[in-house]
Amino acid sequence: MGLFDDDFYSTRMSKRSKGTGRARFRPFGSNGQGSTLRVAIVSSAASAIVVALLFTLLNGGAKAEPSAKPALAGGQSLVETSERIISASEKVRPAVVSIINLTNEALDMLDPDAELDDGEIPYEASMGSGVIFQKNGGKAYIITNAHVVQDAAQVQAVLVSGMKKEAKIVGMDVVTDLAVLEVEDKDIEAVAELGDSEKLRDGEMVIAIGNPLGFGDSLTQGIVSNKKRIIPISMNQDGNYDWEQEVIQIDAAINPGNSGGALVDLNGKLVGINSMKVADLGVEGIGFAIPIDNAMPILKELLAKGKIARPYMGVFTMDLQTYLDGQTEPDDTVDGDTDDSSEIDDEQAAGDEDIEASAEPVVPDGVYDGVVVLEAVGPALDAGLEVGDIVVQLDDEPIDSTLALRKYLYNGKKIGESLKVTYYRGGEKATLNVKLEEKPQQTDEAADPESER
Repeated sequence: MGLFDDDFYSTRMSKRSKGTGRARFRPFGSNGQGSTLRVAIVSSAASAIVVALLFTLLNGGAKAEPSAKPALAGGQSLVETSERIISASEKVRPAVVSIINLTNEALDMLDPDAELDDGEIPYEASMGSGVIFQKNGGKAYIITNAHVVQDAAQVQAVLVSGMKKEAKIVGMDVVTDLAVLEVEDKDIEAVAELGDSEKLRDGEMVIAIGNPLGFGDSLTQGIVSNKKRIIPISMNQDGNYDWEQEVIQIDAAINPGNSGGALVDLNGKLVGINSMKVADLGVEGIGFAIPIDNAMPILKELLAKGKIARPYMGVFTMDLQTYLDGQTEPDDTVDGDTDDSSEIDDEQAAGDEDIEASAEPVVPDGVYDGVVVLEAVGPALDAGLEVGDIVVQLDDEPIDSTLALRKYLYNGKKIGESLKVTYYRGGEKATLNVKLEEKPQQTDEAADPESER
C-alpha cells in the first residue's frame, strides 16, 4: 500500500484483468499504438506551450503575484508584528518602575525590625507604577498618577532590577491625576522615548507595562478602542462627577497596580499613562490611559512650579437640578474642587445648617439649570455673591452644573482676569464681576483655605 489507505491512491496495480489472461497495459513502443500515443503526447505538450506563450503576451508579461500572507494595518506580517512587540517591550521595560506608597498608617503597622530583600514590597504598602521620562542634573524624574501617591508619607521606586530608591514628590495634580517623582539617577540608564498620542489610530496595537497586583514588570497587549474618549470622573470617589477627562480607551488588561504605568506603541514610544479601568461585574477589556500629548504640559508645569496654577472664583456650590430634586446633601465643592478638609466639628456644622436655612434660594419660574451658592469666599465674597444666589451664566457661557462651572474656569479663564457672573437673587436677575485669583493649594498639614467656613 502507499501513503493513503485507499485503493484510488494505491501505487500498485495488477498486471492482468480479472477473469482474463490478456495483459491490460503494454509498454510504449511495443507496437503501432505506442507510436501513435507518443505523437499524441508530443502534440499536446506543444499545444500547451503555445497557449502559455499567448497568455503571457496578452498579459504584458506580468509575473504571478506571490501568495498572500496574513497581515495587519501598515502591511506588517504577523511574524513581524510579534517581533516588534518583543523589541518595543525590551526597549521600554527598563524605564518602567514600581511605586510603593507608604502612608503614616502603613508605617505604623510596619515592623521596624523587618528586613526586606531588594524588590520585596511591604504587605502594608499600596502599589502602583511609574515611567522614567527625564534625567537631569543627577536626578531622574518619574511620571505616575496622583492617586498612586496620594496621602503618602514615604514613596519608593523599584527599578526593573529590583533596586529600591527613595522618591520625592515634586508635584501632583488631582484634576488631571498626574504626579512627578524625583529620584537619584545612579544606576538608571533607560529613559522612555516620548511618542505622539495624537497620531494613534483606532485599532492600533499597543502595549501596557506596569506592576499589576504586585507582579512587577508585567506586560499586556491590546488595541486602541478609541483614542479620544471623554469620561466623567469623581475625584474623591463620592459618586458626584467633578471633572471630565479625555483618555485613550484600550482593551489591554489594566489591573490594580497598573496605574501610572506605560502605554507604548509598537515602536516602543510612550503614548499614554495607564490610569484606570471600568471595574464592574461582567465588564472586561475597558481600560483608560492619559494621552501623553495632554500629560506633558501638566508635567512640565509640575517640574517648574510643583503645582498647577488655576483660576479661583471662591464658591461652594451644588447643582440647581439636585436642589430641585429634593436632595439635601450638598455637593460640598469649591469652584467644583473636592473639599478634602479636616472634619467639621458639631458647632460649625450647626452653623452651616443655619446659614442654609436662612438663605433658601428663590427659583424663578422656568429656571431649571444653574448652580446654587452654598458659600462665597475670597474673590466671590469680595465681589458681592451671597449664599442662596443661583448662578446661571459666566460671561456668555450658560452654566448648568458645578462641572460646567469648573470646566469654564479652568479651560476658558486665566488668573487675574475678570469674570462676569449672571445670577438670580430673590427671584431677580443680576450681574456682577469677579476678579479671579490663583487657587490656594491644599496641604497635608492644614485644611484647604477654601473649605474654612
